[in-house]
Amino acid sequence: MKTYTLTPKEINKKWFIIDADGLILGRLASQIALRLRGKHKAAYTPHMDCGDNIVVINAEKIHVTGKKLENERFYWHTGYAGGIKNRTLGQILEGKFPERLIQNAVRRMLPKGPLGRQVLGNLRVYKGLEHPHTAQMPEAIDIASQNVKNTKRS
Repeated sequence: MKTYTLTPKEINKKWFIIDADGLILGRLASQIALRLRGKHKAAYTPHMDCGDNIVVINAEKIHVTGKKLENERFYWHTGYAGGIKNRTLGQILEGKFPERLIQNAVRRMLPKGPLGRQVLGNLRVYKGLEHPHTAQMPEAIDIASQNVKNTKRS
């Protein structure tokens, strides 16, 4: 028996939309990374981009568990002496680009290298409800109903 591998002609990409309102960041990012790679399909081929296109809306309404909003910090260096800077997860979420939080979480779950960069190009994250991909007629995925732990509990 031979191992079946997809050819570029056989790849069938679909469009999906996910509403991130009330979802937990890490659980959402793992589901997005799984669908971007195509691991949910029976004909998964590791060296090909056989995943789907994902549109995420309401990126600013994402939740995290515990005290990560205040305690988790992201550091970067400006290149100058003493130029280390940091920002908390809460500051990023309330800032100008909260969609970068989801993009970076997903990017870190994908393989490093050319294939990972190509797969990440199939992800689109938007701040509000509006998105320019209505012509592709994306199907809605309800991540919240898949597991009780995927949503923020009061």
